[in-house]
Amino acid sequence: MQVFFSKVVCCSVFLIGLFFFGPITTTPFAAENRVGFVDIQKAVISTKEWKKSFEDFKKDFANEKKKIKSRESRIKKMLADLNKQSFVLDPELKKKKEDKFRKEKVAFERYVQDQNAEFGKSEKEMTQKILLKMMKVIQKIGKDKKYTMILEQKVVLYHDKGNDLTSLATKTYDRSNR
Repeated sequence: MQVFFSKVVCCSVFLIGLFFFGPITTTPFAAENRVGFVDIQKAVISTKEWKKSFEDFKKDFANEKKKIKSRESRIKKMLADLNKQSFVLDPELKKKKEDKFRKEKVAFERYVQDQNAEFGKSEKEMTQKILLKMMKVIQKIGKDKKYTMILEQKVVLYHDKGNDLTSLATKTYDRSNR
């Protein structure tokens, strides 16, 4: 019983000491640590390289959209012609035209899906390339400015806006990637 009591007293003294003196011992440690925050998505899309690449991407996308609309109107015209002529056409000829229309429509739908996938892949590659370079820039900022860590802003509930390194990361990236 006496051993149990002495253990309880020792633990209590330790916890009381930790409660009173713990903040004092951790304060110098906390003062030496610097934590920065970056909105990585904003940093990437704010770079000059991403803006230029995205403008080129939008132009390519607009050109492809025109091609798709043209092809779509051609298919709609085929359908309208087929509907107009369906009553006067020979059944065999009608079947051939319907088959041709179905094949064109299926080919068109596949083409649109392929183009959407291709543009999605292209945008992802463009962003990934810049993101990898941005990560190196952020690491360099952390090292040069002696940050203990730099966190993604979206995973933090609150942070002092003075520790937001997003615009610094974008400017540094633009200077190093002219």
